Amino acid sequence: QVQLVESGGGLVQAGGSLTLSCAASGSIFSINRMSWYRQTPGKQRELVATIISGGRTNYADSVKGRFTISRDNAKNTVYLQMNSLKPEDTAVYYCYADVVPYATTMAQFGYWGQGTQVTVSS
Repeated sequence: QVQLVESGGGLVQAGGSLTLSCAASGSIFSINRMSWYRQTPGKQRELVATIISGGRTNYADSVKGRFTISRDNAKNTVYLQMNSLKPEDTAVYYCYADVVPYATTMAQFGYWGQGTQVTVSS
């Protein structure tokens, strides 16, 4: 079994910064894609940023230039540095990981974290 535990959410004023962390633990041989999503009440979960194992990144247009995703493969951890935060960034942020638990099969499974609330006040 694999667990993803997020931390770093909270309340911040518009223009401020926060850094989210998500640590994966359990049966892990390797992790391919790691992503951050966000969701507000009544809306679909939105992909915010993705980083693959080789380090290539991709961002939603709404956060380009403000958010930076990074990962520490040795720690199985993904980060989201959020700068110049806006009230519309308020959401529950979820991390996601494509995990290969065992080298013998190389089968990949997707896991979600429990979510962390980010609130940006105007």
